[in-house]
Amino acid sequence: MARNKFDVDERLETPFQFRHLRRAWKYVSRHKGKMVLALLMSALASVATLFIPKITQWVIDEAIPAGNTPENMGRIGGMAALFVGIIGLSIVFTTVRSRMMAHVSQEIIHDIRSDLFAHLQKLPFSYYDSRPAGKILVRVINYVNSVSDILSNGIINMIIEIITLVFIVVFMFVTDPTLAAVIVSGLPVFVGIIILIKPRQRRAWQNMSNKNSNYNAYLAESIDGVRVSQLFDRQEVNISIMERLAVACRQGWMRAVRISNTVWLSSETMTQLVLTFVYIASVYWIGGGRMASTGVILAMTAYVSRFWQPITNLANIYNSFVNNIAYLERIFETMDEPVTVDDVPGAEDLPPISGEVDYEDVTFAYEEGLNVLEHMDLHVKAGESIALVGPTGAGKSTVINLLSRFYNLNGGRILLHGKDGQAHDISRVTLHSLRSQLGIMLQDSFIFSGTLMDNIRYGRLDATDSEVREAARRVRADEFIRRLPQGYQTEVKERGGNLSQGERQLVAFARTLLSDPAILILDEATSSIDTQTEKLLQEGIREMLRGRTSIIVAHRLSTIKNCDRILYISNKGIAEMGSHEELMAKRGLYYQLYTAQVKEEAA
Repeated sequence: MARNKFDVDERLETPFQFRHLRRAWKYVSRHKGKMVLALLMSALASVATLFIPKITQWVIDEAIPAGNTPENMGRIGGMAALFVGIIGLSIVFTTVRSRMMAHVSQEIIHDIRSDLFAHLQKLPFSYYDSRPAGKILVRVINYVNSVSDILSNGIINMIIEIITLVFIVVFMFVTDPTLAAVIVSGLPVFVGIIILIKPRQRRAWQNMSNKNSNYNAYLAESIDGVRVSQLFDRQEVNISIMERLAVACRQGWMRAVRISNTVWLSSETMTQLVLTFVYIASVYWIGGGRMASTGVILAMTAYVSRFWQPITNLANIYNSFVNNIAYLERIFETMDEPVTVDDVPGAEDLPPISGEVDYEDVTFAYEEGLNVLEHMDLHVKAGESIALVGPTGAGKSTVINLLSRFYNLNGGRILLHGKDGQAHDISRVTLHSLRSQLGIMLQDSFIFSGTLMDNIRYGRLDATDSEVREAARRVRADEFIRRLPQGYQTEVKERGGNLSQGERQLVAFARTLLSDPAILILDEATSSIDTQTEKLLQEGIREMLRGRTSIIVAHRLSTIKNCDRILYISNKGIAEMGSHEELMAKRGLYYQLYTAQVKEEAA
């Protein structure tokens, strides 16, 4: 089966770069007080538990042989209390540390995700045009979750394991230097095994992460496009693709687990081998006249089990660091994505505009070398209604996207005239002040989950309930809303799934009207409304257009016959321009398009 974009893995095999950790330090440093306290508690708990084998040694070698005397029993009781106290202290410190670091981890997740989401809100349309939404979602959710733990617990655990390892070695050599040397002699072998296995383990988990990312990206797109899939009976094909991605996830996970289990098995094997040599050495020395006491042997065997664990943990932490450095790089890569459409230095607020617009020598291309518009000039008078028509892909939506400054121009400029008579280059004013004076209605009217009242109020958050109802009444949305069981308080599903397409667009019209824009932009805004609804809406549209400049992209030419001017967009610019009557009399491109549509509707 052919590969698609969801089969392409992200490159996560990157060199370990501390610069990413340094950059991430700003998120960690906000919680350094709690992290230092957690480190101290963990260190105390870890070191305290190393006294337990020494207590066992003392009880076996000294307390038991001393007999059942009151003094000896008192000492044994004291040691038992110390034993219980150490365990209790370890439990308390570990519990407090775990809760504290869980809070820190969630704070780091919140901070990184907030910064990442805020940046995604600023990125231009061009960023989303070329990326699956699912893979962006993986970075915001999965990668951030993963790196938060290594930034919080990972740093502390690394320090703790090093401290623990040092103290274990000290305790072993204090207990019995010779047996300690036997235990440590296995270290080069184990380190060699780790060096061989760990790179494979890291690559296996990175591969699993890639496969999981592909799976999530395809899942997100499939759910979003389920209606289209059912429309074209694509379910079986989609299931086969999902099955392939799921199998890749399962195989990647199984391989990663097998390699990880090899590390664990190696650690357990080395522990048992070293224990065997400790017993052999103890027996040899006992037979040779050097007595290794039972308490010493028990203490040393306890230290053997603890000796290898920090080494294994450090290797695991290193792998996690390497994996998460790659995730950090992807997160910071997204944060570093240039906001090409942004307020320029010194940008000023756009004053109230009259609605007069000038396109001066405008050139634009979505891809370099493939211009959609070239040297286009257009003057729109205040209060004038302009319609854009023409073939698909000619640049009609581009004209209004550039006015809204969703993209930057490649050449020329667009001017908006203020009520004070001054002309303002839209590239030199703030985006907020620009877009707050534009009302934009798209063909795909997005409805948010929530009440209808909240969806309409999205156009102006300080609007009163009566103003919301008035806006809905003027665009003929009030009638269908009142028929609903809860009226304006009716909860709508994500994307307005429980509303018809026409009803969603009526709600969007009300939302746009409520914002009271100086310039109204309608991009195929009535294409999904049935003829009867459209007739009811025309009066509302005329009221919306009254007193304000309007630019309308229309597929149904009957809806724009009354516009002041109609522009036929073709061949990278304006091919024809005039009123409906003027263009029909000209019998050119517009005439051909209009007559063809009339014949099609009549048929």
